[in-house]
Amino acid sequence: MLILPDFLIDNPGQPPRRDWGVRVTGAVIDAVAPNDELRRRFPDDEMIDAPGCTLSPGFVNAHAHLYGLLAHGLPLDKAPSGFWPFLEDFWWPLVEDRLDHEAICAATDAILLEMLRSGVTTVYDCTEAPYALPGCLAAQAGVVRERGIRAVLSFEATERVSKENGQLGLAENADFIRACRETGGLISGLMCFHTTFSCSAEFIQQAHRLGEELDVLVHMHCSEGVHEPEYALQHFGVRPMEYYDRLGAANSRMLASQCVQMSAAEIAIMAARGVKMTHMPLSNCEVGAGIAPVPELVEAGVTVGLGSDGYVNDFYEVVRAAFLIHKAHKQDPRVMPAPLVWHLATEGGARALGLEQIGRIAEGWQADLQLVDTRMPTPTEAHNLYDQLVLWRNHTHVRLVMVAGQVRVRDGVVLGADEDAIIARAHAAARRLWSMTVG
Repeated sequence: MLILPDFLIDNPGQPPRRDWGVRVTGAVIDAVAPNDELRRRFPDDEMIDAPGCTLSPGFVNAHAHLYGLLAHGLPLDKAPSGFWPFLEDFWWPLVEDRLDHEAICAATDAILLEMLRSGVTTVYDCTEAPYALPGCLAAQAGVVRERGIRAVLSFEATERVSKENGQLGLAENADFIRACRETGGLISGLMCFHTTFSCSAEFIQQAHRLGEELDVLVHMHCSEGVHEPEYALQHFGVRPMEYYDRLGAANSRMLASQCVQMSAAEIAIMAARGVKMTHMPLSNCEVGAGIAPVPELVEAGVTVGLGSDGYVNDFYEVVRAAFLIHKAHKQDPRVMPAPLVWHLATEGGARALGLEQIGRIAEGWQADLQLVDTRMPTPTEAHNLYDQLVLWRNHTHVRLVMVAGQVRVRDGVVLGADEDAIIARAHAAARRLWSMTVG
């Protein structure tokens, strides 16, 4: 198949190529060349002429809670007053502790529709549902395979319920990682635990030993608000990343999400140890957590990806937030330029997740692509393409999404999905969860 757009973003963050396209064979990109050359070399291929469009790597949503969809609109007597009340009074008792396999699967299917339509071709999801163990990842994986998206799935193990439940969570990850390796395909796993304030030192070290034994990344939330740094200083005498460094857990296998309340010393540790980070600009706003020091992390050389956190799932809105919020915070319009943000949303996210040959358009790389309508009220040119995309596009402008060479979205329609049935299932799951809140 040939895809022949006006512009090609092959190396995200670098200047785009005008009138270049790709040839896709099977799951991979076979050729990248000027459109006329591709037509001449492969005249018998199926051809998608895409005037007025830009072809880019698909987005990598490097951090999500897919089950979080069920909390959208959940009735509350009063809104949480800060990050710790958000967890203690809302997220844990009203959402995560009430999840079962059906709720997780219903939410996963519905939210993947949103993500695919907005150009997401890879998602990393962490499920925390202590009373849905064991087997929730295998159940979720069945839904993910139906949608054909590339995914890394994990269970956010924690000792907040009990030490026994924490062990079930670690085993859920280990068993799932092994099962994915046996079956192959687009789904993989990693090791995951929650935080320093919900997991003991022994538990954290055990998770990292398992990650090393299984040769996978180890994910945790880190300093999402002021609560964890205050807790760590009170209980350990150091801040969270310093504590991880003391435990021997701060290394190139660590994937730390959020990282909102970070000191300069912690950023230096992350850079020196090769710790990877994922940034959720919109959900950090929702919980009043603050604004992560992403410009400083990028400048220090930390690998950074972007995530929706399962909150706003049109990934163009996440990209736009990452572009705008730091400019306001730093009072400097030069901060976080559009080419950099586009890189973080694609190849940056893939690197954060340890995925190879994903996030760039190059021969031999995975054909994970999005085709975006870039016909604007003002001329779209090579010099302004990234800014036009970041500021003025959303999911309604995505014309085609391809994952591993398979077309999954065409003109806003997720192929092979009964959207009415999927949304009805999600509604039923949400109403069931909500009834526990107000009943």
